[in-house]
Amino acid sequence: MSSSGKRKTTMAKLARERRLMERRLDKQAKKAARKNSAAGDLAQDSDAAPTGDQTPEPPDDGVGPEEAVLRP
Repeated sequence: MSSSGKRKTTMAKLARERRLMERRLDKQAKKAARKNSAAGDLAQDSDAAPTGDQTPEPPDDGVGPEEAVLRP
């Protein structure tokens, strides 16, 4: 006796695979949310006003303030 050529997937197996896929999607969503949250925190930190030793240095274009005034 030969079996039918095509094996049928049981409903239980299909349900397991569906749950697995949903868990993977949830995990990816959580990972993306954590990544976006961390990126947002870094952006907020860089937007904060500089304090103390974090003052930005002026650009050095080779011209001092007194030389810039004397130019025509």
